[in-house]
Amino acid sequence: MTTATAGAPTVGALLRSWRNRRRISQLELALRADSSARHISFIETGRSLPSRQMILRLADHLDVPVRERNALLVAAGYAPYFPERPLDDPAMGELRAGLERLLCAHEPFPALAVDGTYRVVAANRSVSLLLDGVAEELLVPPLNAMRLTLHPRGMAPRIRNYGQWRAHLLHQMERQLAVLRSAPLRAVYDEVSSYPPPEVPGEERPDDGPAAPFALPLRIEHAGRTLSFVSAIATFNTPMDVTVSELALETFLPADAETAAYLHGAHLRDAPLQGALTP
Repeated sequence: MTTATAGAPTVGALLRSWRNRRRISQLELALRADSSARHISFIETGRSLPSRQMILRLADHLDVPVRERNALLVAAGYAPYFPERPLDDPAMGELRAGLERLLCAHEPFPALAVDGTYRVVAANRSVSLLLDGVAEELLVPPLNAMRLTLHPRGMAPRIRNYGQWRAHLLHQMERQLAVLRSAPLRAVYDEVSSYPPPEVPGEERPDDGPAAPFALPLRIEHAGRTLSFVSAIATFNTPMDVTVSELALETFLPADAETAAYLHGAHLRDAPLQGALTP
C-alpha cells in the first residue's frame, strides 16, 4: 500500500463523484457490483475502506478511465494497478508496429495517432497535404494536433469552415475534461481556445458548400482546390496500460468524389511526420 496525499479527495468522495456523473444510484451500482447499497454508502462516506478488488470492480461498472482508476487506488492508499509505459518502451514494440501498419494502409488518405494531450505520436505521408503552408515553428517536435489545426499560423487560415471545425474540436476537448482531471490537457485547451480567429477569405457559413449529411466535414484549401474530409476516431478496447488507454487513431476519409479522385492521383511528398513514432 501507499500513503494517500493529505488533503486530497478520499476514495469515497471520488467514487461518489463518478457515480453521480454516470447518474447511477447507490442501489443500482450495488446490484451491478454484487454488493449492497449499505456497503456503497459506507464506502462513499468513509466509514468503510474498500478493498483493491472492490475499487477496480466499481470503477469498471462506472466506466472510469484507466488513469482515473489508478487515482482511485492511490486515494485509498493502494499502489496503482495499471502501468504507464512510454511508447518507446521495448514492451510497446508490437503496438508501434501495428500503428505503423494501420497508418500506412490508410494511404492515400491522411491518418495520425495522438496521445491524451493530442501530441502527435505517428502519422502517414498523406498528412503532409493537411500541413501544407503550416509555419515551420509549429512543425518542431513535439507536435500537437490541436495547435497545428487551430493556430493562426497553422492549418486554420486554410479551413473553409473554420468556425464549425473549431467549435467541434473545442467541444471534443471539453467532453474529455469533464471526465479527466488532466492538467496538461487543460493547458492545451486554454491555449488553443484563446487563439484569435485567422483571416479566412470567404469562410463558409454552415449552409454553404456541398452537403455532407452523414458527418461534419473538414473543408480545407490545398493547391487551389478545396478538399473535404470526414474523420473517424478509433481507440483500443479494454486497455491495460495508461498510455494505450489514451491513444487515439484519427483517420480522414474523402467526403466527396472530387477529394477522393485528387488524393488517389496526388503525389505523396515526404511529410514532416512521415511514418515515425516520436518518443
